[in-house]
Amino acid sequence: MAQHASAEKQMRQGEKRRARNRSNVSQVKTQIRKLREVIAKGDAAQAKAMLPETASAIDKAVKKGVLHDNAGARHKSRLTSRVNALGARS
Repeated sequence: MAQHASAEKQMRQGEKRRARNRSNVSQVKTQIRKLREVIAKGDAAQAKAMLPETASAIDKAVKKGVLHDNAGARHKSRLTSRVNALGARS
């Protein structure tokens, strides 16, 4: 347990940051999961419509420091290639 006022303040700040980060991580993971489900169904039109929303959510997470830059780029690249492959099959 924190003994000094500054350490107690750091604990309070850490709790707030943790809650904020968990919320941001949850939002981006949910958006990615929704797009993956649409891709699994094979709905190319809906997947193409959802891709910009998902890319935006990933970019916001990267900007906030929730995701690493390269991880965000990797997610966007893989999702985009899957959506494009889905459109080619249709």
